[in-house]
Amino acid sequence: MKGKIALITGASRGLGRSAALHLAAEGVDVIGTYHSKVAEAQAVADEIDGLGARALMLQLDVSASASFAGFTEQLRAALPERFGRQDIDFLVNNAGVGEHASFAETSEAQFDLLVNLHLKGPFFLTQSLLPLIADGGRILNVSSGLARFALPGYAAYATMKGGIEVLTRYQARELGARGIRVNVLAPGAIETDFGGGAVRDNADLNAFVASNTALGRVGQPDDIGLAVAALLGEGGRWITGQRIEASGGMFL
Repeated sequence: MKGKIALITGASRGLGRSAALHLAAEGVDVIGTYHSKVAEAQAVADEIDGLGARALMLQLDVSASASFAGFTEQLRAALPERFGRQDIDFLVNNAGVGEHASFAETSEAQFDLLVNLHLKGPFFLTQSLLPLIADGGRILNVSSGLARFALPGYAAYATMKGGIEVLTRYQARELGARGIRVNVLAPGAIETDFGGGAVRDNADLNAFVASNTALGRVGQPDDIGLAVAALLGEGGRWITGQRIEASGGMFL
């Protein structure tokens, strides 16, 4: 994949960081977005440089769709200057946050944040970036195992991820004429700081997840980073419109 360019939203931490580093290790140049943590984003860029790939970190609030036109123009200007290209090969819609609340107690503010960040944002950001995605490129949307199985407290979050899974099929159908493959990756529970780091830091929760996972452990960020690299590689060239769950067999 050397010489390809990937844009990964939410690349400064967690799954986005892991995906960026695994792609960089295969020679892919990375444009990452971050919301507010400049130092973390720069640290990831330095790691990418250390792997021999080129990196560029750009600020973006994926929940603010009014900013997408400006972001797209910023990217359009940066591509030839930094990479000598006019387009990108891969888009990974990864950025997100977790909100834990029962259905009965979910507030409208929580719902609006989740829909803007996890559904409206990827919908219109991808739309805005379409002219900059090369024919034959790949789009990978990140969903969640929670769109398949139900755990109390994630009704709103999982609803958005269910929407992303439907959107993925429509994107695959409509963008197939350009040779663009579109798939959705659904991680299970992963040890990151997502949702306050509960899976990573709460020993009881960690043990509960491991006991309900076929492979007997909780996922690690590298499990997802490796899956992203595999799906964007040549081995995924005949895969489109599919939901791939990377959960180690959680709640089978």
